Amino acid sequence: MGTSSSPKDSSILYSPLSSPNVGALLKIKIISWSQETGLPVTIRVRIADRTFNLHKHPLFSKSGYFRRQLNESNEVELPSNFPGGAETFEMMALFIYGSSTLVDPFNVAALRCAAEYLEMTEEYISGNLCERFDIYLNQVVLQSWDDTLIVLQKCQMLLPLAEELLIVSRCIESLAFMACMEILDPERRRDHPVVTLDALASQPWSNETVKAILSQDLWIKDLIALPFPFFKRIMSSLRRQGMKEKYVSPIVLFYANKWVLSRKTHQYWQDARKEGKPDNDVEDDDDDDTNEKVSKILQGILDLLPMGEKASKVIPVGFYFSLLSRSLQLGLTSESREKLQDQIASLLYLARMEDFLLPDSSNDSISSCIELTVMKSIFSKYVSFMELTHTPSPRNYIVAELWDIYLTKIATDPEWSSKRFLELIETVPLSSRQTHDHLYRALSTFLMAHPDMSQEEKGLVCKYLNCQKLSQEVCIEAVQNELMPLRLIVQALFVQQLNTQQAFKECSDSFRYAQCGEYSGSLSSTIYPNSKSQNLVESPYMEGSEGGSKTLSFLLKDSAMQRSEFSRKEYESTSFRIQNLEEELMSLKKTLQLQHISKQTETISKKVEPVSANFQSLKPYGLEGRTPSKKSVGQVTSCIGSVNFSSQKRYATRLLKIFRRITLFGRGKSRKKQGGNGLRPKILNF
Repeated sequence: MGTSSSPKDSSILYSPLSSPNVGALLKIKIISWSQETGLPVTIRVRIADRTFNLHKHPLFSKSGYFRRQLNESNEVELPSNFPGGAETFEMMALFIYGSSTLVDPFNVAALRCAAEYLEMTEEYISGNLCERFDIYLNQVVLQSWDDTLIVLQKCQMLLPLAEELLIVSRCIESLAFMACMEILDPERRRDHPVVTLDALASQPWSNETVKAILSQDLWIKDLIALPFPFFKRIMSSLRRQGMKEKYVSPIVLFYANKWVLSRKTHQYWQDARKEGKPDNDVEDDDDDDTNEKVSKILQGILDLLPMGEKASKVIPVGFYFSLLSRSLQLGLTSESREKLQDQIASLLYLARMEDFLLPDSSNDSISSCIELTVMKSIFSKYVSFMELTHTPSPRNYIVAELWDIYLTKIATDPEWSSKRFLELIETVPLSSRQTHDHLYRALSTFLMAHPDMSQEEKGLVCKYLNCQKLSQEVCIEAVQNELMPLRLIVQALFVQQLNTQQAFKECSDSFRYAQCGEYSGSLSSTIYPNSKSQNLVESPYMEGSEGGSKTLSFLLKDSAMQRSEFSRKEYESTSFRIQNLEEELMSLKKTLQLQHISKQTETISKKVEPVSANFQSLKPYGLEGRTPSKKSVGQVTSCIGSVNFSSQKRYATRLLKIFRRITLFGRGKSRKKQGGNGLRPKILNF
């Protein structure tokens, strides 16, 4: 950071491997001391498997520890947990004999801890080693980003003494301060902005994207290489020193991506443990130990991440889904998993289908997998949040659409039961579904996976599908879909007819606007009391001043193409489907003739009301809120939707006649379009 050297440069300048042999220098110092003072070596210090023969006076005068030990014996044995081991004591002995040229970031932390253990303080001599190493830490190491990182890494092996001496705390605060300076950039040295998560806002979460972002800021890469306890404290220090959340949260995400989500890191930990174990012990133990380590880091990551609505500004919801997926593999505690699900539910409207947890392809049954259970729980949580507001919101429409898309993905399992699939559909209220296009896709996929379902079962599964909320293209597809129940197909035909009537009505209105603009310029408000001035420019069906010259045939043709899109091929396909329905109804008619005796049929037929009254008293399923015209084609749906068992024979006969008229209408329309006579087509009414 700044003008400080990189870690590679630091390793060249300060690595102990490039220093002279410490053991040889110590021998030279001991011989020189004996020659200068004439005193022999009288003290023997043992540590691990090494023994050091030293003079008593230097040790006695500078170390409180040796002053106590040498009163009892001339032999001292240091404990196995001595900071830095025998190598560090060898350097301490060299310092005791007067050398001061071997301090560097790689050994200063161990030397400072060893000096504290040996009680080499100002109490015994001025300028003792404890003070000298503190000065080096404060004035040299903590002024450099790379040197501070090196010391902090070395402190891992020196705990808890390094913590008690505040070496860790000083390094953490120094790194946090320099990171804040990197963000502020007071000297304007940066040639690109500091990384935020804006680059991830428009794409799914992926390791490759994170790596590309990290390559822009190496100082973040340095931070995420630290052990989690140190990293966690640095993040807290960054927030305490005033760094904005939009800069802190990305660092947390990158750390989680490296140590929790990355498979390479998981494999690295396993390989590292295998190197120190026999082959017959590594398999199960390594998996358990690695998963436990990752689980602890994941738990800590959840504590560091911002929660609630404010997280939506800085953290992609796809990242939370990635953590949730990993938590299922690691067996995270239910409390932590619930916390993660609550956070996802609060941001669900920002999610993408690519973020969702899909069942593992290796699972035999999708309906029993844990991924589906978790996803259903998340959407149920969102619905509970939604019910608290009691106000419709575009977010609710987005969430409902996402759920229907998810159902399409999982509806391929042939083991789904109709009841279970209906329960999934009911997870999101019908009132939140602005369109039923994706619900239709899910139901079509479900029926495709269950080709042997009866018409009754199909009708039960599709009871929530409202043809009024289908787009024109999907409605046409529903009419031609042989998997759909007969009742739904007739409803779709009814909706198509209403759409056609509406298109023709708008064509007629456009012609009226055009004629008004051509002959009279504008009409008085007395003629149109409930409208604004009706002139040529204000007509929504005209472009520029040439609109008045358009003929009626041109306007009808143009509007039909834009609004209804009933091409010749679509009419022929629909007619073919209606012919198939006629064949099915013929079979139904024959079945009814076999089931009822002729006397019951004659008795019931005398009591049947006129056909028009019977048709008008019935309303098609899903269209109760609309009032069709006196000759509405909605009567077709009524015959299928709510007919008495005793009168099914007569209704089937009438319905055949109606379908034949619809077929003739479709064929007639095709012939008229081919003829191109420009006349207004006759609207189908019954």
